[in-house]
Amino acid sequence: MSLRQRLAQLAGRLQDPQKVARFQWLCGVEAPPSRSAAAAADPREDEKAEAPLSGDSRCRERQPGTCGDPQPPGSDRNRCPAKPGGGGGGGGAPNGVRNGLATELGPASPRRAGALRRNSLTGEEGELAHVSNWPLYYLFCFGTELGNELFYILFFPFWIWNLDALVGRRLVVIWVLVMYLGQCTKDIIRWPRPASPPVVKLEVFYNSEYSMPSTHAMSGTAIPISMVLLTYGRWQYPLIYGLILIPCWSSLVCLSRIYMGMHSILDIVAGFLYTILILTIFYPWVDQIDSFNQTHKYAPLIIIGLHLALGIFSFTLDTWSTSRGDTAEILGSGAGIACGSHVAYFMGLKLDPSLDMLPLVRPPITVTLFGKAMLRILIGMVFVLIVRDIMKRITIPLACKIFSIPCDDVRRARQHMEVELPYRYLTYGMVGFSITFLVPYLFFFIGIS
Repeated sequence: MSLRQRLAQLAGRLQDPQKVARFQWLCGVEAPPSRSAAAAADPREDEKAEAPLSGDSRCRERQPGTCGDPQPPGSDRNRCPAKPGGGGGGGGAPNGVRNGLATELGPASPRRAGALRRNSLTGEEGELAHVSNWPLYYLFCFGTELGNELFYILFFPFWIWNLDALVGRRLVVIWVLVMYLGQCTKDIIRWPRPASPPVVKLEVFYNSEYSMPSTHAMSGTAIPISMVLLTYGRWQYPLIYGLILIPCWSSLVCLSRIYMGMHSILDIVAGFLYTILILTIFYPWVDQIDSFNQTHKYAPLIIIGLHLALGIFSFTLDTWSTSRGDTAEILGSGAGIACGSHVAYFMGLKLDPSLDMLPLVRPPITVTLFGKAMLRILIGMVFVLIVRDIMKRITIPLACKIFSIPCDDVRRARQHMEVELPYRYLTYGMVGFSITFLVPYLFFFIGIS
């Protein structure tokens, strides 16, 4: 057997959804008896679940059932139809879930867990599942949140407002690059999520996106590695702390995605290795990118133009899905933070510590220091959330008016690409701009900078 055949065989084993289901079972997650009975009544379903995930990607453009290839995530995603009552509609099953099985669950019991969140656009709900190990359940819920919007909107501002603005900005540069390449690669490879059954879907928020590679695994690898690379030598701390942080953070995020039933082992391994490759190539340029964003005269024009061009390119890779909105949000946030740092620099609002203070030493934690940090987070997050709400109220009706789309139902309106993309770009661009300029300026004005 040649090396290529062995690698293909290994990839097939790592992609097997039965291994995901086995990991879930070992961690105390089991499908409810009603679904198990339904699967047992039709053994052909399990054979279909293990069928090779291959074929011509052009079948994606055909109507469901016209070819033998696996159906893409959310096969009618161009229209993003609303699902009556928040459930599945149109006779199609969500990505990785076969028709009729996910809804036949019976009444819930106190020892069952449901999906963390509905799909933000389609209203798709996950499955109820028997959970026997609740500490692991909450641990992996925390792990999966380390790759979600709530974490990002707290983590990056905390670095910029309270710890080290330079490190915070450069973490954002790396995060945008890694997440953008990951999302584009998903739409090029087009592998579906692990099949359910046998996998139990504990999360469906990203279920309408493709699976390979895992962008949670990519961010969960890139952020801790970059944090250590950016801070060691700039801050005084034992290197062993960073060497402990990296595997703990990365493994928690990666394992949580398998636990939630959202990725195969192959998706996770590929995401990890892909991130190492990206960091190896691009990390040496992060310093120059951040300096350019701050100091170059025409940096805002170049930043906005580049991010728009990258967004337009990514939207041509595949038909519409919720991942388009995620990509727009990532690019908008990156552009806003970069433009905000440029304006702050030219306005003389110095956020970075002076060079003669390096290496930085953690100051003693006093009541005053802690109180100021919490006050900055509280005031800053309230300001950011107000900006996000105002921009949402402006951009969605404006886009609906421009493209003649009814906006009585915001959820239904956002299922149109013409509404969702401008909303994400402009809203999160202003959020990013607020984080690096408007909020720090407010702190300076009220004396808590």
